[in-house]
Amino acid sequence: MKKISIALIMVTVLSVMIGSCKKDNAADGQRTNEDSLLNIALNDSLATVRAEKDSLAVLMTEVSDGMNEIMDMQQLISAANLDIETRDRKAEIRNNIEAIKRAIDLRQKRLLQLEDRLRQSVTYTDEMKHSIESLKKQLTKQQGIIEDLTAKLAAANVTITNLNTRVDSLKTENKVVTQEKIRAQEESTRLTAEVNNLNECFYVVGTKKELKQQKIIETGFLRKTKVMEGDYTKSYFTKADKRTLNTIALHSKKAQVMSKHPAGSYSIEEAGGQKVLHILDPNKFWELSNYLVVKID
Repeated sequence: MKKISIALIMVTVLSVMIGSCKKDNAADGQRTNEDSLLNIALNDSLATVRAEKDSLAVLMTEVSDGMNEIMDMQQLISAANLDIETRDRKAEIRNNIEAIKRAIDLRQKRLLQLEDRLRQSVTYTDEMKHSIESLKKQLTKQQGIIEDLTAKLAAANVTITNLNTRVDSLKTENKVVTQEKIRAQEESTRLTAEVNNLNECFYVVGTKKELKQQKIIETGFLRKTKVMEGDYTKSYFTKADKRTLNTIALHSKKAQVMSKHPAGSYSIEEAGGQKVLHILDPNKFWELSNYLVVKID
């Protein structure tokens, strides 16, 4: 009986020990599974973050490329270009504008979705936030430009249609308008030439001997030097424009204005050891004469 009791006790102890080992092994297995699941979750999270960052980078590139397309479209939609574009070409431009507009709308929706996902992520940094705000502004700007181009194209189409109708129905009037345009251009050219002539001025810088040889000044014994009136060699003068002639380098240490020009309308100053004439008040300076004579030594 004692042997049987001892045997039962030993069996019981072994059963408890085996059960304990099984529980420990089960716990270790559960922890291993949990760690594996955690690693998988972390890897998935990192992959998601990388994908979102890549999506943001791709979207930034698309927005930049979209701006280049819009800039090209702006160059196409000008008065000069629209005048020479055919009807089919105008339709193509209109279709391209619509395609760009749809692309902008799609990018705006993608950006909003991406922003929502990033906000829920622990990796939503200030840099990402700044990038998204910048993209929003660019897309808004692009949308405004496209709307403006659409309006311009529509207005241009209306204008061109009206002009074509008028040309087809009123060829005689078109001829008259063309002739009037030519006359207006000729009149404009004539007026421009007159204005330029009115603003012509002439100046000469030379020594006393040179000016005398060209009959620009006259001197004599005990006689005051004077500037000749109209008998000098005009080809010796340099032609200039009163509107743009402000400074004349005299290339001499001494200089004297011989012609008639009001005091206070000019000054002679020294720069780098050489005299320089500055015209301070062009209207006043040239009111007495269109010819400037400067004697240097």
